[in-house]
This record gives sequence, structure tokens and C-alpha cells, in this order.
Amino acid sequence: MAEKKYYVLPDLPYAYNALEPYISEQTLRLHHDKHHAAYVNNANNGLKKLEAARQSNTELDIKALLKDLSFNVGGLVLHNLFWDNMTPATQAKKAPSGTLADVINGEFGSFDRFKKEFTQAANSAEGSGWAALSFCKKTRRPIIMQVEKHNVNVYPAFEIIMVLDIWEHAYYVDYKNERAKFVDAFWNVINWGKVNDRLEMVIKEGNQS
Repeated sequence: MAEKKYYVLPDLPYAYNALEPYISEQTLRLHHDKHHAAYVNNANNGLKKLEAARQSNTELDIKALLKDLSFNVGGLVLHNLFWDNMTPATQAKKAPSGTLADVINGEFGSFDRFKKEFTQAANSAEGSGWAALSFCKKTRRPIIMQVEKHNVNVYPAFEIIMVLDIWEHAYYVDYKNERAKFVDAFWNVINWGKVNDRLEMVIKEGNQS
């Protein structure tokens, strides 16, 4: 039988202080090393509980376990995307270009309109969650999602190409309870090239399916 594989906490693609002054080193260390790591560990523990129960043929509270597993796997996957779609402000561009720009302009009319809608999605999400830009392969249209927690209000099979974490641990050290200021700061550190690469990959996969 093949060896079981588990989730691994990835390294940040930049230094802990690389997103300052918009996101502090203290926030990144807390967010990545503690919160993201907890989702990875809890997801792996959930998998191990399932494996142990199957091996011993014992009963499980499947509903509770799968809900917990969904929450933690969603958390680790979204965080992987989040770190990767940011870049130091000195390297960040103010707006997308290429395929991403064409898709955004075609759907929203302009980048400014997209930015307004995405910002509203982030600021109005209830409780802890995420704002996400996704892409539907069938309609070939981008769509904004509000992902509550890590696993609620997700459009199944829609590829996520950009995310913004709006859990309080993502911004409270830097912005206290002023989420809107954090959302505004996010626009200064987006790696539009990476988001464009994700979109082009999704479009290519859609063409092949």
C-alpha cells in the first residue's frame, strides 16, 4: 500500500516584513506560523482519525468529522492562495494587464468597477471569511464570492484565482477593528501577474475539457 500523504505548511514566498507598511511582520508571523499552521495540523489530524477508524473498523461521528475537515482543508487551501497572490508593494502593479485585464473589463466594464465590487464583498462579508475572485469554465466569466468561514458559500468547481482573508487575525494587529482600512491596503500588495497566470491556466484547462 502506498504511503499516505499529508498537508504541509508552505513557506511564505517573501520575507515576513516584505509587505510592510501595509501588512506588518508581526501580523504575517502570527497569521502564517500560528493560524495557517493550525489549519494544516488540524486537517492532518482529521485524516488520521479517519484512517485509524477504518483500520480498527470503529464508528465515527462522520458528520462532525467531515465538517471539521472541510473547515480546516478550506482554511489551508485558501491561505496557500492568499500568500501567493501578494507581493512586496515595491514590486506590485496598481492594476492587472493581459488576459486578466481583458476578462475583468469584459465582465465589470472597468477595473475600477471590479475593485469597487470586490471591496464591497470584502467589507460586507458576515463574520469571518474571505472575498474571492473565481472563474467559471462553462460560462467563461469571472465571479466574486464571499466565502464565510473557509467552506460556506463556495461555488462548487469554480476555480479561485484571487483571495483576500478578512478574518480578524489577518488585520487586527495592524488595523484593529477597521477592516475597511485593511481591504484598502490589500490593493497595494496584489501580485497581478500571479493572478493572471492562474486565470490563464484555468482557461487553458477549460479549453482542453
